[in-house]
Amino acid sequence: MTTVSRSSWPLILNDGELTLRPLRFKDRGKWLAVRKKNRSWLSPWEATSPLATENRELPSFFEMVLHHGREGRAGRSLTLAIWFDQELIGQITLGGITYGAYRGGHIGYWISQDFANRGLTTRAVREVTRYGFEDLRLHRIEIALRPENSASKRVAEKSGYTFEGLRPRYLHIDGDWRDHIVFVKENPRI
Repeated sequence: MTTVSRSSWPLILNDGELTLRPLRFKDRGKWLAVRKKNRSWLSPWEATSPLATENRELPSFFEMVLHHGREGRAGRSLTLAIWFDQELIGQITLGGITYGAYRGGHIGYWISQDFANRGLTTRAVREVTRYGFEDLRLHRIEIALRPENSASKRVAEKSGYTFEGLRPRYLHIDGDWRDHIVFVKENPRI
């Protein structure tokens, strides 16, 4: 049984030994270590800048945590670290949260290679989806992924998302505009 320890920011979701919570400043070392260890594993799926002349530096860890906190408090984007047995293993975001006539959002995630194919990403997606539908009362949540990412496709399908279609050249990933396939789940209560 999953539980929500708080319904406002900072949001903490639990599913047994799996905990989803915002990053804190003191998580810096763990986050940097898992990202460094997984650099080559994640690079084919990571967003990149489409402007070759854009030499903007990535935000520091502290700037990222502050940004995620502002977005979370505003209810626009909920970015949570994925912890398994007290170990930082990934990150998940319910972003682009929109109310009004659309009432939806989209989920993105990454997981450490050491914890891939163990069902943990699926559990995190299910928990964030549950929160989006039950607590935020969203109507629709999407997951967009690269067609060749079969592991991510399995996560979407096992989480109850259905294939909706192809979005050509949808996001700039790994240095170029990449096609994505979109999976959708609708809230049966709305």
